[in-house]
Amino acid sequence: MTGLHVRLTGADVLTPDGLQKVPLILDAGRIADGDGAAREVDLSGYIVLPGIVDVHGDGFERHLAPRRGAMKDIDQGLVTAEAELAANGITTAVLAQFYSWEGGMRGPEFAERVMTGVAQVRGNVVTDLHTQLRFETPMLDDYGAALEFIDRHSVAYCVFNDHLPHVALEKGKQPKGLIGKSLRIGRNPEVHLAMMQEMHARRAEVPAAVDGLSAALAARGVRMGSHDDRSAEARAEWRARGATLAEFPETLEAAEAARAGGDAVIMGAPNVVRGGSHNGNVSAADMVMMGLVDALASDYHYPSLRRAAFFLLDAGVCDLATAWGLISAGPARILGLSDRGALVPGMRADLLVLEMRTRRVAATLAGGRISYLQGDVAQRFLGG
Repeated sequence: MTGLHVRLTGADVLTPDGLQKVPLILDAGRIADGDGAAREVDLSGYIVLPGIVDVHGDGFERHLAPRRGAMKDIDQGLVTAEAELAANGITTAVLAQFYSWEGGMRGPEFAERVMTGVAQVRGNVVTDLHTQLRFETPMLDDYGAALEFIDRHSVAYCVFNDHLPHVALEKGKQPKGLIGKSLRIGRNPEVHLAMMQEMHARRAEVPAAVDGLSAALAARGVRMGSHDDRSAEARAEWRARGATLAEFPETLEAAEAARAGGDAVIMGAPNVVRGGSHNGNVSAADMVMMGLVDALASDYHYPSLRRAAFFLLDAGVCDLATAWGLISAGPARILGLSDRGALVPGMRADLLVLEMRTRRVAATLAGGRISYLQGDVAQRFLGG
């Protein structure tokens, strides 16, 4: 399917020069130039903005397992997750999936099911779905398997994580929540603790292993990033490996080092909406104000992307074009998707229609195809 052939009129359209009341022609899945014949859709009273590009989100997980152990129909869960993406104006989504020692929905076996499921549904949904693998670096015995996994599923984006509770393990303490977490994934708590202790004891081997894996991924052209950087030194180490995306840096020092080194900085939209980090890390809104953020990600909450952009606008942090760029053009650029993020001729017809007064999503189109449509706008598009 090639998308609608329509001429959108009457709306305030977010152009590179700001909001303008200009017509927008969609044809063959693209923004078209000129005034060729097309059915007119009057969107007076609405705002049309570039489709949202979510560079990192794991909110899809709740659709895959509505209750503990209920994870049989991965493909159906992903279809439902795609509906939520569309309802929130997201036209391109990176589904962030763990490959972790933590097991359960973060374990390698579940990652296999998710990647297989995405491949199955990708051609049957409108939203452009991409994947990211979040690899836990303490898994020294899994580096070969992880590389084979990445090759088999053509993973184009990998982020390195380390969620091992090193501080508690170094002190010989039982990590907080160990029993509940281990039982939740069906693992004996003592076995789970022993596994964590063994990985912690081998932590000195991790840098060399990461060097090897990152070199292999760089040779394959895989995009790489680090997660939760805390220092300029750590950011420099990741940059040297080719991991030039800094996801959710926890300190201003790390973010400034990323910017100074030409790396892209990704922060969480929920951090902006909440007015700060839920665990005391640096404020994303403050970082935006300082010009240190290239993109906002949904993280765990898809509605926060749109809300964060308007929060920044209403708070006077930046204008709408700049705020919206953090959830459209910015993440598109980070992902190497040069065909989206702006409503100009030749670009993909990725857009959302917002009610001017409430700022609710009334319609979402990806590649000129409708992925979400409701209310009065539905009647306008359908000609009723």
